[in-house]
Amino acid sequence: MTDPARPASILVIDDEPTFLHLVTALLRGEGHEVVQATDAESALLAIERDPPDLIVLDIELPGMNGLELLSRIRPRVGAPVIVVSGSEVESERVLAFDLGADDFVVKPFLSREFAARVRGALRRSRLASTATLSYPGIEIRLAAREVTVAGRAVTLAPREFDVLAYLAVRPGQVVSRRQLLEEVWQSSEEWQDAATVTEHIRRVRLKIEPDPSAPRWIRGVRNVGYVFEPA
Repeated sequence: MTDPARPASILVIDDEPTFLHLVTALLRGEGHEVVQATDAESALLAIERDPPDLIVLDIELPGMNGLELLSRIRPRVGAPVIVVSGSEVESERVLAFDLGADDFVVKPFLSREFAARVRGALRRSRLASTATLSYPGIEIRLAAREVTVAGRAVTLAPREFDVLAYLAVRPGQVVSRRQLLEEVWQSSEEWQDAATVTEHIRRVRLKIEPDPSAPRWIRGVRNVGYVFEPA
């Protein structure tokens, strides 16, 4: 598997010189290579020239705004996109995720937290691009988003696959519903009912478990969440 800690190529798109300088310095301090763009046109040219490993995208851009640019970027590149905004408007955040953002950060933010979010996004992206998880009776191919149970292909909806994959890369680790909402849905209990997680787990079990009423792989932990048990 590719080393998730290796330096990455990161495209930072923002027209505010101070922010551009601060984020560039932070990311270069983490050892990454940084390419800067100050508008949509230069950003699209940079992506065509050399697709980055990750994109930091500010919403407030001259001409084409960041959300419109995101809708143009997403079909071209699968790299994670961290959207940055000076606004905490919920509709803006929801639209960003609907358009394919992987994270949403509100200015001003803590440098250490932002660096951690970048590391996390890169780690998830690299894992998804390289790994196949093979356990007794089940195989999960992350890059292809395919699941095989006892040699039989199983079709999961996108969010169902995301939930299964998140648990499966953490075998034996109890994951709370809150954590699943934050990491898989990029949401929280303030915006979304935790019952959403419960329903998706139920659907996944119906599709992968030999006996959904007595789960073999996804076990519930009372009042906490779920754990993937490979054997």
